[in-house]
Amino acid sequence: MPHTDSPAIYYEVSGGSDGPPVVLLSGGGAQLISWHDDLVAMLVAAGLRVVRMDNRDVGLSARFGGPDDIDGGYDLADMADDVIRVLDHLEVPAAHLVGHSMGGMMAQMAAIGHPDRVRSLGLISTIPGRDPRYILHGERPELLEPPVRHTREQLVAGAIAYSAAESVGDRYPVDQEWMAWAAGTAFDRGYAPEGFARQWSALLRAPERLEALRRVGVPALVFHGRDDDVLHWVSAVDMAEALPGAELQIHPGMGHLIAHQLWPELAGGIVRTVRRGETTGA
Repeated sequence: MPHTDSPAIYYEVSGGSDGPPVVLLSGGGAQLISWHDDLVAMLVAAGLRVVRMDNRDVGLSARFGGPDDIDGGYDLADMADDVIRVLDHLEVPAAHLVGHSMGGMMAQMAAIGHPDRVRSLGLISTIPGRDPRYILHGERPELLEPPVRHTREQLVAGAIAYSAAESVGDRYPVDQEWMAWAAGTAFDRGYAPEGFARQWSALLRAPERLEALRRVGVPALVFHGRDDDVLHWVSAVDMAEALPGAELQIHPGMGHLIAHQLWPELAGGIVRTVRRGETTGA
């Protein structure tokens, strides 16, 4: 299985080796399987080489503590450096980064800290800092103490209940069957709920990034749900304004998760942004 050297970051690659490399970065506590195979297939069909990675402290990547440790001593810049480690391991000089939620924050930090390694950005349901206008999820005190551990069956049931709660009103319905599969598969690949707590500690130390994004010159896609009740869509407007020439998409009916009904729009936006990045980065 492909891992980087210390720390060991696990990744998988889809598509031909001659396509533009695109790294998909998952949100907090999520594993690489959070990027649905069908969405990946759309990107591969467009000629892209897709890399998915387990962020540190989840899935098959390295752990930075035990079951009772809620702070791994690292920060968001270290997590962004993991992306560069994956590129180094693949011998890829520069890539296009697409991140959801925390993954979008990692992508921002990589573009700010390693501008020569990033050709374009896709920022999905994410924020450029901790402005109170952006934060809708509250303080999350449960992540500041060792987590309660659950069985596989409890996690699957919780995913189904969450899917039902998210599929109300005018929102796009969430695929309950896939969410149940993803919860069970994540448990089987490496159940470590304390890993999310350690990632959260890193996020609490993250620097403000909006002004630094004004100096990022690569093409960008900013994609957000109008009904996101975790991170407010105004953050997307602020980032699109800061990033010169960014494509902005705000979708009514989409919550924090990427609605599968919008995968064609997302894939199309990623492909357009990659092509722009390949042209300007050539």
